[in-house]
Amino acid sequence: MPRMIDVIRNSALPSNTMQFAAKGALLVPPHEMLEILVYLAKHNKVFGEQARLTLAGWDEVSAQEAARNPKTPVEVLEYLIDPVNLRPALLPALMENPAVGESQLVKLANSVMREQAETMLASPRVMQSPVILSVLASNPTLRQNETRAVQQRLKDLEPGAAESGVPSPEASAAKVEENGPVEASGGGPEAGVENVSDAALEAFLKEHAAEIAGTEEKPFQAIGGIYEELPASTEPAAVAAAAAPATAEASGGAAAAPQRAAMKKWILSADEQRGSALQKISKLDVKGRIQLAMKGNKEERSILVRDGTKLVALSVLDSPKITDAEVEKIAGQKNVLDAVLRAIPMRRRFMKMYPVVRNLTFNPRTPIDVSLGLLKNLMVQDLRSLSGNKEVSETVRKLATKMFRQKLDVTKK
Repeated sequence: MPRMIDVIRNSALPSNTMQFAAKGALLVPPHEMLEILVYLAKHNKVFGEQARLTLAGWDEVSAQEAARNPKTPVEVLEYLIDPVNLRPALLPALMENPAVGESQLVKLANSVMREQAETMLASPRVMQSPVILSVLASNPTLRQNETRAVQQRLKDLEPGAAESGVPSPEASAAKVEENGPVEASGGGPEAGVENVSDAALEAFLKEHAAEIAGTEEKPFQAIGGIYEELPASTEPAAVAAAAAPATAEASGGAAAAPQRAAMKKWILSADEQRGSALQKISKLDVKGRIQLAMKGNKEERSILVRDGTKLVALSVLDSPKITDAEVEKIAGQKNVLDAVLRAIPMRRRFMKMYPVVRNLTFNPRTPIDVSLGLLKNLMVQDLRSLSGNKEVSETVRKLATKMFRQKLDVTKK
């Protein structure tokens, strides 16, 4: 009896069964279902998009097993390791799988984001490969100390270096971690921010130059107010300082001196650091906030995505440093501009992540037309949940109910 994947390759299944396959609902073992989904995603124009969405939300335990197993079909491994499809949790297993070719890891080293670069630096296989390391060394997301450690490792791997005592891959990775982050120099708003490529920032500023000129002096004002952004334990004084830094600076005089002295500490608490980030942001004009959104850290992006100035909030989505987890969280936020939620589906990279699609459709803040367009990508169980969700629009609920019944009928057949 032929395997189901062979039947699909021969186009011997009816369209309704093919649609069923693209949703990962065939009664076959998980590893074979993965092979079928990858085949459809890469070779089928009709059901490929649905198969890609199913793969993006595929069960992580099953995906991990496939990533570790050297007997997993090469086409499946190539799909999972492709930078466009890569799920960060699978990367450690994929890197150590001997069936994953070195050329695939070289391609990955050239394009990985910050978190994946750290994972690669901790891999024994990567730390033993001069080819992968030489490409990884030029990745702009690496910190200065990490780049130096990689370059040193490359020297250690040169012929003859072993005789003088080459550190193990584990020791090299540990050295990278031990050195910690290198802070950027400078006293302006970029102080402490990693030195990343300016290409994305320059492109954004050039594209929106006219709009920026018209809103240059617009102050920072968070959607929902800054109080939501601060922990409940934050002292009123810290909140006031974050909300009105100009007032705090203008107060001056001897009366303010004791307060300034009291705030001088070697280590700031988490609440104080939060207030400090808000203070820094509130002092910047629109162009400065866009620059920080592109080059700042996760904490700063989480605040700036709520900026009432549309260009600033949108620039967070264009940051080369934004992670999949951040986008997933933003897609579910109710305290961001509609324009942000509308912009997420326009980035192909974000739409490859099923949790982002799900969060957008369940978010009552998402524009109705956007939600309606995404419903076709939801799995049956999520359509059912959405049909009973009183927070979203009645129009969305009705269509979700209709699509749930249609997909349920297909499943029964």
